[in-house]
Amino acid sequence: MGPAPRVLAFAYSEVGHACLNLLLDRAVQVVGVFTHADDPRETPWFPSVARLAGAHRIPVSTAERLQDPEWQRAFSAEVRPDLIFSFYYRRLIPMPILELARLGAFNLHGSLLPKYRGRAPVNWAILHGESETGATLHHMVAEPDAGDIVDQERVPIGPEDPVRTVMRRVRDAAVTVLGRQLDRLLQGTAPRRPQDHTLATVFGRRRPEDGRIDWHRPGREIFNLVRAVTRPYPGAFADFPPDRRLFVWWARPLPGGSAPGSILGTSPLRIGTGDGCLEIPDAEWRGCPRSCER
Repeated sequence: MGPAPRVLAFAYSEVGHACLNLLLDRAVQVVGVFTHADDPRETPWFPSVARLAGAHRIPVSTAERLQDPEWQRAFSAEVRPDLIFSFYYRRLIPMPILELARLGAFNLHGSLLPKYRGRAPVNWAILHGESETGATLHHMVAEPDAGDIVDQERVPIGPEDPVRTVMRRVRDAAVTVLGRQLDRLLQGTAPRRPQDHTLATVFGRRRPEDGRIDWHRPGREIFNLVRAVTRPYPGAFADFPPDRRLFVWWARPLPGGSAPGSILGTSPLRIGTGDGCLEIPDAEWRGCPRSCER
C-alpha cells in the first residue's frame, strides 16, 4: 500500500466547515486549505473554515490569485495534491490546478444537478417554490457544475421552510454524500455518470438589491422571496416614500386585499399584493439609504 493521498481542500461557509471536519474525523491527510476572508458586509452565521484548519495545524490561504501561472507552479512543486475537493468555495479553480490531482477534483454543490447550477442554489430553489433540492458531489471540469455526478442526496423543502432550515439540511446531505463516497474517492474508484445537459438550469449570484418586493406579484411568490432571503441573508424589502424602507423577515399570504402595496392594517401589518394581501408578523422599518423613489 502506497502513501496516503495528499488532499487539498477549497472550502467556505457551513458546508465547507462540515465537510472539512468530516475529512479530519476520518484522518484524511489534508495538506492545505484554501478559503475566503470573511466579508464584513455579510452576517457571520457559519463557523470558520480557517479556524478549523488552523486548529489542526493545516496551512491555510485566503489568496485570490489562483490564475497566476507562478502560483499554479507553486501548487505543483509544493502542495502536490493527489485529490482536490471544493466545498462551497466561491471562485472557479483553474484547470491547471485541478489537473494536478491524479485521483480527480470534486465539488459539492447545493442542488440536484443539473438543476440550479451556479451561485446561491438553495436561495433560488426556495424562491422558485421548489419542494426539494439536495447535495451533489461531482467531478470538476472547466464549465461550472457541469461535470459527471458521483453521488446525490435529496433534501425536502417544506412550503413554509425558511432558508436557514433548508441550508442545514443541505449541509447534512453534503456530509452524507461525502462520507458515503470518501473511501472510493481516496482509492480513485468513485462512480460517475454524465449529467443530462438538456435539463440544466443556471442561475447567477444574488445581490441585496435582488430582495426588492414587487407588490403586484401574487402573495405566494412574495412569500417565497421572503423566506429565500430572510435572516441571515439581507432580507426582502420595499420602499415607502418619502423616506422609509420596510424589511420583511417573515410573512404569510392571505386572500382578500386591496391595491398592491397599500397598507391595510398595522396590528398585524398587512399589505396588499397582486392576488390578496401579505400578513407580516416580523418586519423592520428603516430609513431609506437615499430618498425613496418609485
